[in-house]
Amino acid sequence: MKGLLFNVLEEVVASEHGDDAWDELLETAELDGAYTSLGSYPDEQMTQLIRAAGTLFGRPADEVLRHFGRRALPIFAKRFPALFEGRRSTRDILVALNSIIHPEVRKIYPGAEVPSFDFHTSTLGQLIMGYASSRRLCLFAEGLIEGCADLFEEHLSVQQSLCVRKGNAICLFVVSFDRTERIPLRSVPAAAKS
Repeated sequence: MKGLLFNVLEEVVASEHGDDAWDELLETAELDGAYTSLGSYPDEQMTQLIRAAGTLFGRPADEVLRHFGRRALPIFAKRFPALFEGRRSTRDILVALNSIIHPEVRKIYPGAEVPSFDFHTSTLGQLIMGYASSRRLCLFAEGLIEGCADLFEEHLSVQQSLCVRKGNAICLFVVSFDRTERIPLRSVPAAAKS
């Protein structure tokens, strides 16, 4: 796993719990915390940190992972504005993951292992997405979708009708958009670019 994700986790923890919380989290997880954004680290270290965060902050690890995804998305938008440029909605971001965003991520971070998404059906009010990744970070992906909705000030719900963590062969997200909401005429909000 690329160090960028560890750096973003550190930023989220520090912004919500103070600068000392990261050191406390590392101590609880029994890790040294020397992560560079371009470095690669064992996936198990992220698992250790998420579990330790659950213990430290009194939340289930699954909830921590989803929350991390939600809080990480605006950080990604600030660090990589070109990946979000011209996108006007959460749907725009989601349908561009395989063809535009993830190939760009691989250029920035050679060797990055990104999930793949399969779009089964798409109506105006709903998007059904298959998720495949050996990391099984579907809850992080769910949080990223929610964070994207926050970024674009949209209302949506995300449900997993299938999940590999529950014994299914794949994860399947059902993303339901608020039909009464207009598609924004703007691209990425200015606050994400600053």
